[in-house]
Amino acid sequence: MVLPERPLAELIAALAAGEATPTSAVSAALARAEEGAALGAFVRVMGDRALERARALERGAPAGPLWGVPLADKDLTARAGVETGYGSRAFAGHVPEVSDPLAAALDAAGAVSIGKTNTPEFGLTGYTESAVAPPARNPWDPVTGAGGSSGGAAVAVATGMLPAAPASDGGGSIRIPAATVGVVGLKPSRGRLPFANGLETPGGLSTAGAIARSAEDAAILLDALVAAGPHHFATRPPGDGPFAPAARQDPPRSRIGVTLATPWDGWTSTDLHPAARGAFDRAIRILGGAGHDVVDAAWRPEGYPEMFLTLWRASAARIPIADGDLDALAEPLTAWLVREGRALGAAEILAAQQRQAAFERRTIADFAGFDAVLTPALALPPRPVGWYAGVTPEENFARQCSYAPHTSFVNVAGLPAITVPVGGEGRPWSVQLVGRPGSEKRILQLARQLEDARGPLPYPQFSDKSARNPGGLVGELWT
Repeated sequence: MVLPERPLAELIAALAAGEATPTSAVSAALARAEEGAALGAFVRVMGDRALERARALERGAPAGPLWGVPLADKDLTARAGVETGYGSRAFAGHVPEVSDPLAAALDAAGAVSIGKTNTPEFGLTGYTESAVAPPARNPWDPVTGAGGSSGGAAVAVATGMLPAAPASDGGGSIRIPAATVGVVGLKPSRGRLPFANGLETPGGLSTAGAIARSAEDAAILLDALVAAGPHHFATRPPGDGPFAPAARQDPPRSRIGVTLATPWDGWTSTDLHPAARGAFDRAIRILGGAGHDVVDAAWRPEGYPEMFLTLWRASAARIPIADGDLDALAEPLTAWLVREGRALGAAEILAAQQRQAAFERRTIADFAGFDAVLTPALALPPRPVGWYAGVTPEENFARQCSYAPHTSFVNVAGLPAITVPVGGEGRPWSVQLVGRPGSEKRILQLARQLEDARGPLPYPQFSDKSARNPGGLVGELWT
């Protein structure tokens, strides 16, 4: 297996054994990223900086769980001295002086950032198409998009540019692109991480997490992030780590609820494509065949769309663009969300937060009888690039909910969830496992059982060389 296509666990072992060096691993990742530049995984690749960091690591003793591993920062994560644009014209040329805790934690773990992965404006959408960068394209079919908002990270992992990638998820932004391109996406419980854990954001929606090629690799990255500092659970976290050893073990016999219900039913179309239903049914057969009790969850969420829209708009209201500059600097959906959010009154926001708390309590109670709940990951096949453009902001938002109606409720309820590909014709199709609060271990174990039944995860092949590097693209992205 060539170096860029080594899963994270294998690469870490090769680095520890001296079979690979940080410089060779980083060089291979940079070459792979250049080869696939037309897919839009990166908005910025810092080759010289990454190689300098790799050589510096080699001058010292190996230290940290991710020593020498090439990773990248989503372009919502500030890294000192590196242009961070947040996917927006409003931050063109912005170079932060201080790194965000997530970037600092990855440095402390010994990782090497090779650049910034593509994201939509301020991470607000479930697709990665912005006004400041080429779209992130699905490597299985580049006419379609890679999902979002961590679309660039998902493409980088799917194609072997990176062995894994840190990302963030406020309504499905890890799980949507991971499912779109056929890799694993892990969103931890609210409060699991020492930073970017949902506790700092309105509604507690957004948390950092992992995109990887396997449940084990996602668990390795989760362990590295958890180890970065004290946790934020009020008491010792339930199901405390480490998670990677647990992901290698079979789960005990589990009671698994299954549901096709979504909180968007009746608000927008949530019809399930036959291939998505096929993946869902395949997962049921695998889990049932493994000895688990698989039963209908009988879940019927109510009163969700207005509450979530209020929380999402309230979050957007904080975006640092003046009202008078929105039309010139922000994209139409962003401008709409910001204006709607700033028009909300305190009573409306507080009422939405109260409804969120009630939804969280009900959902946790409804799922309490299960060790995990299985849902589809996506309702539709990957959407063509541009499918969300040319419509009103309201229709744009509704289309996003039609594509991925099963993800955002997990953020609202603060639960852990993982999407995992289970097979498919021509391209991977995925399902989602949702756990109890703090139950990352169990859903990682169940995901690994699905992986074992599926078999090795293939890498999509780049198209002919002329399509890999259209003229001028590398010159714009690589510095």
